[in-house]
Amino acid sequence: MNSASTIFETRCLSSLSKVFGDTELLDSKINSGTALWNEVYSFQVAYRSNSLLRYLNVSVESELEPYVTVRSVGLSPSDMPTFAQSDDDYIRKTPGMYPDILYPLEEGVHAVPDQWRAVWVTVALPVKAQVNCGEKAAAYAIKLAFADNSGNRLGEEQFTLEVLPAELPAQQLLHTEWFHTDCIATQYEVDVFSEEHWALIEKYVNNAARHGVNLLLTPLFTPPLDTAVGSERPTVQLIGVERTGENKYSFSFDKLERWIAMCQRAGVENYEFSHLFTQWGAAHAPKIVADVDGEEKRIFGWETDAAGEAYVAFLNQFLPELVAFIHKHGLEKHVFFHVSDEPALAHQENYRKASEILKAHLGAFTFLDALSDFEFYKQGLVDVPIPSNDHIEPFIEQQVEPLWTYYCCGQYIEVSNRFFSMPSYRNRVIGTQLYKFDVKGFLHWGFNFWYSQYSTKQIDPFRVTDADCGFPSGDAFVVYPGSDGPLDSLRWEVFYEGLQDMRALQLLEQLAGREKALEVLEQDLAEPITFKQYPRSIDWLLQARNRINAAIAEALA
Repeated sequence: MNSASTIFETRCLSSLSKVFGDTELLDSKINSGTALWNEVYSFQVAYRSNSLLRYLNVSVESELEPYVTVRSVGLSPSDMPTFAQSDDDYIRKTPGMYPDILYPLEEGVHAVPDQWRAVWVTVALPVKAQVNCGEKAAAYAIKLAFADNSGNRLGEEQFTLEVLPAELPAQQLLHTEWFHTDCIATQYEVDVFSEEHWALIEKYVNNAARHGVNLLLTPLFTPPLDTAVGSERPTVQLIGVERTGENKYSFSFDKLERWIAMCQRAGVENYEFSHLFTQWGAAHAPKIVADVDGEEKRIFGWETDAAGEAYVAFLNQFLPELVAFIHKHGLEKHVFFHVSDEPALAHQENYRKASEILKAHLGAFTFLDALSDFEFYKQGLVDVPIPSNDHIEPFIEQQVEPLWTYYCCGQYIEVSNRFFSMPSYRNRVIGTQLYKFDVKGFLHWGFNFWYSQYSTKQIDPFRVTDADCGFPSGDAFVVYPGSDGPLDSLRWEVFYEGLQDMRALQLLEQLAGREKALEVLEQDLAEPITFKQYPRSIDWLLQARNRINAAIAEALA
């Protein structure tokens, strides 16, 4: 309180709370937690004033201050938070303003009268080798204070983070969030693969890598994803093509070489080459442009029969050179191919033909495709099927190896997902499920899809968060286009916390065995965890992670 008339309130909350401006805080106050070295730990401080206070300074006092970042939790609009059908595990289903975007504290924060708002506190703990932490747990106080522009302290909270004498192991899960290079060019109004574009791409790749993405969608040709039939997305083609005669071509790999060097700088070592046939049926070629007599022209697209003579002749020339490139750079174990996204049984003949064309040259490499019909996989049409998390049970029962999963807008009943309208525990719980079922890979289609559904037009992601009422808010992107690069969402941070839970369970398994890790995870649960059955509780998830950490410490003692 800075005067008789101003009341300023604060409350420490976990990262799993969502603070809305138009409701009271319902979640318990949480002022402590545990973490491992090499982990990113987050919590929030909610605040409210009964009068307007602008440009408040937020300061941090802690031994961990060099590793602490504070951001403001902004409210993002949602016209369509859910589909017509949904389950009961949503915070709310009405249009409005939802806590999501994380803004840097460039000019402080505002306290809007009688509205709860929050700041997001991130502690990016270093590896043990960078600190003199010893072999005992250490408790660190993190004090966060609010002051007005005259320096008057309005309120403060203290959070105690106990860091255990163990280090989170490296991520083993292959994780891809489809990276839409064209959306970056469109949003920032830069020419595709200009120096400005390359600089922006690298910032977004770095962000993805920091959040556990280690397999990056690589646009050999413009990816034929979420594109209206007969239309096209901006050209983002890494392979240079020149038509030298009838059905004769030469190829340049210079841009692909630069792309891989950029990824390696960011720590991304695996490359998911874009689909070589159209989505939902594998009936056509993707958009491909070439130099034809000195002029850039589209030579393949929706009008091209996938198994037609012209496209097959093209692939028969291109793919051997791509294979040579892979061998030259030692990428044999780091490249993954697609045929067509989301094929159904009705598409099996097209898919079979397309697959045979590719595997004549690429049979030594792994093919991945999202699909949810087990019968499709049973027929041997795809090496590594990626079923959605609401259709994964048959793949688990049949012990499919390696097991992958994905979710998108269609997974909104019972299972984990990350819509604005869902509680954050429903986002983070995926990490425990990935661990329990030994999932080797996770795919999501929307890292930065800033177009309307079917890519018919550009949208402003600060105002339109549902792909122009195409998908519930939160499905199409996890980062926002800041003026100089990506701005995170709290959904993106929480998802990464889930990946860290998975890695902590893997460490416990290394130290005490898988049976012990599962016992600690599912302690006192009436029903075992599945992809559809899990505790619907912030407290359970936080307590489970604390139990895992305590068991790690005990195993090390």
